[in-house]
Amino acid sequence: MALPTPGDRAAETSTTAGTGTYNLDGAILGWRTCGTNKTVDYFVRDSLGTADYEIGRGVITDASTDTLTRATIYASSNGGSAVNWGAGTREIVVTLTANAMNQLL
Repeated sequence: MALPTPGDRAAETSTTAGTGTYNLDGAILGWRTCGTNKTVDYFVRDSLGTADYEIGRGVITDASTDTLTRATIYASSNGGSAVNWGAGTREIVVTLTANAMNQLL
């Protein structure tokens, strides 16, 4: 399996609810957009600081609203499944996950 494309200081917000594809709403102040048309590892948390989180690998697609399609969930507050987000704002950060690091060993 190929390693994902990392992003330097890449983080966006999303108000997408449910377990589907995230619509990316734009870069968090002081950060860059997550880019487009590439596979990334990501971390998502509720911006209100709840215990909900999701770590996974997905594909960012360029569209009128850029999206992040969940491909693999590595870990989450929902027992390793996609988090069923309610209303609110999430922070999506492109990161290097432990899974990607293990591929280097």
